[in-house]
Parts: sequence; C-alpha cells; structure tokens
Amino acid sequence: MQKRYLLTPGPTQVPPEVLLRMSQPMVHHRSPEFSRLFAEVQAGLQRLFQTDQDVLILAASGTGAMEAAVFNTCSAGESVLVVNGGKFGQRWLEICRAAGLAAVEIRVEWGQAVAVETVARALEQHPEVRAVLVQASETSTTVLHPVQALARLTRHTDRLLIVDAITALGATAIPMDGWGIDILVTGSQKALMLPPGLAFVALSPKAWQRATAASLPRFYFDLRRERQAQHKHTTAYTPAVSLIAGLHEVLRLLQDEGLPQVYARHAHLARATRAAAQALGLRLLAPEHPSPAATGVWLPPEVDGGQLLNAMRTHMGVDIAGGQDQLSGKIVRISHIGYAGPFDVMTAISALEMALVAFGCDIELGRGVRAAQEVLLTGWPELKPVSGTGSAGTGR
Repeated sequence: MQKRYLLTPGPTQVPPEVLLRMSQPMVHHRSPEFSRLFAEVQAGLQRLFQTDQDVLILAASGTGAMEAAVFNTCSAGESVLVVNGGKFGQRWLEICRAAGLAAVEIRVEWGQAVAVETVARALEQHPEVRAVLVQASETSTTVLHPVQALARLTRHTDRLLIVDAITALGATAIPMDGWGIDILVTGSQKALMLPPGLAFVALSPKAWQRATAASLPRFYFDLRRERQAQHKHTTAYTPAVSLIAGLHEVLRLLQDEGLPQVYARHAHLARATRAAAQALGLRLLAPEHPSPAATGVWLPPEVDGGQLLNAMRTHMGVDIAGGQDQLSGKIVRISHIGYAGPFDVMTAISALEMALVAFGCDIELGRGVRAAQEVLLTGWPELKPVSGTGSAGTGR
C-alpha cells in the first residue's frame, strides 16, 4: 500500500472533520434545517470576504464565478482592461471575448506582477474602459498581484475592479470592503479545503447597480435571481448540499484558528518553501512578488518536468503541480495552501530532492530540508522540553 500526499495548489487536502461532515445523511435543500445551515454559512463567508455585502454560493467551479462576474455586470461592446500574466489572466480574456467585450490587454511576463503604473497609464489612454479584471494570486505563476493598489485606481470612479481570488482568499487578507474591490470571486478547492464544486462571488453596491443595466444573456448564473433566493437562505437552483455542509465545518475551523493566524501560517510555510528551493540552487519563478498559496520553482534544464512529476506521483505517492502552457515541463509548483502544515512542506521538499537526485541532478540531499527546518523552527518558540515528561515508559 502506498500512502498518498496531495500537495498541489488545487484541489487541496480536505481535513478529516470536513470529510466526516460531508458524509452525514442528505437533507432536503428546501427544508428549514438546510436554511438554518445556509444562513450560518452566509455569515461566515461575509467574515472571510470581509464584506457587508451578500456572498453568493454557486454550484460550479471558480470559473463559473468568473463568468458570472462578467456576464452580470457588462454589456456587449463595452471595453474592459484585462491583466494577463498567466493561465488564469488568459481565462479572464477568453471569458470577456466570449461575452463580446472589447478587451484592452496588459500582458505581464509570467512570474512578474503587474505594475500599478502600467494599469494607471492604460486607464488614462482608454477612458472607455468600464472594468479592470485581475487575479489576486495567479495560480499558474505563483505571483501575487498588487490588488490593494489597483483598487485605489478604480474605487472613486465608475469603473469596476473584478478580482479572481481563487488561490488567494483564505491564504492572505483581501478585505473586499476595506480595499474597495467591486467583485471578488473564489472557489472551494483551494484555501477553503473542500472538494471542487462550489464557487463564490460578492458584489459591491456599485457592481450591483451596474448589474441592473447589464445586457449580456444569462440564466443559471443570473446573480440577481440568485441574490433574491439567497436572501431567503436558499438557492435559486439545486445546491451542492454536502459541500455546503462541509463548508460550514471549514468556516468553523477557520474561525477557531483565527484569520490572522491563518494568514500567518500560510506566509510562514511559503517562506520555508522558498528558502528550501534557494538552498538547493533552484530559481524561484516569482522571486519579487510571491504568492502565499504556492511556490513555483524552475527545474534544471536537463530535467523533464512531466517525467519528474510522474515519477514522484507513481513511486513516492507525492503529488505536486507542474507548469502550464509555456511553462509546461519547466517548473514545479509546491502548494502550502488550505489544510497545510510544516510537515507538508517537509514532505514536498524531501520528495523533490530525492526525485532530482534520481534524475541525475547534482544536489546535496537534505540541504533544502534543512533550510526549510530552520525557517519552520522560528514558528515554534514553544518547542522546548516539557517538565515532567520523559521516555522511560515503553507502553504496549
């Protein structure tokens, strides 16, 4: 039997408490019991999004929320500004083109964050732009974009700032109301520690006002209809009941840990992972603006990333992610998001070291592990001998 370790930036590991909660008997989605559960989940999501606005729950992947954000607030022929610095920036572009929008594209080198000055200049040159679309954390490049600074460009204008926070929300603070974000979307299978299948979207008052005039066709993803239903603590269409029950447990776990501690944990694990990669002589994909959700690392040029990942998965039971599109076969991405702790990082780094040596790379086994250990120890000031304990007992 081989034990498996899921260390990808989505889907991520699911805590056992959440798995148990989702395994409970099914309840009817139009029952008072489900409505009470749904109301508590709604309140928990508002705390996570840091908003007074409704956070709508959709039975979809995160891409469904991305599409809903565009189709509910834009009209055909309108101009939008898209920050395209990775696979999911490209997805914003594809959604906008499918909607018949005129997209002004800012291309950003993969591994770099967008420059706020570049966006400001583009907005000056294109006064017709009605919305700015960006990732908070670009999953494909492990980059964190400067969302707070971008919000300052749009907050006091009639333009919308639409943010994909699918691998950011729950890993780092993104206060929707405090920063002035107009639409914030995320998905269930990242920091929310659930299987794929739920998407979430919240709109500011400015965005809801835009939604009253938006003319793009929509049916299942009609957020006005969904909002009316969710004000009654139900959904317009059949919800993913078991996932919402699991979400109730996830929100409890996050509240018990405390959001500041959740964000600090992600940042600490990210620092340890980056230190390990650098100790091994591997270049970081996003050295200047790294995401707390995952760390991207360039592989030595002689290593085929696809073969390396397959060997780790098949022979070690360790799943980390590779590169997408032009980064395919060239990088690996190590997740430290959601239900992740220090020994998840240690497992990933140790397995990567062993795999690289097996593929002929001249690296010193244990060097990256030690670098990670040194960082991780700084997060355990309480790790010291406990009075009155010992190892004399053998037990049976």
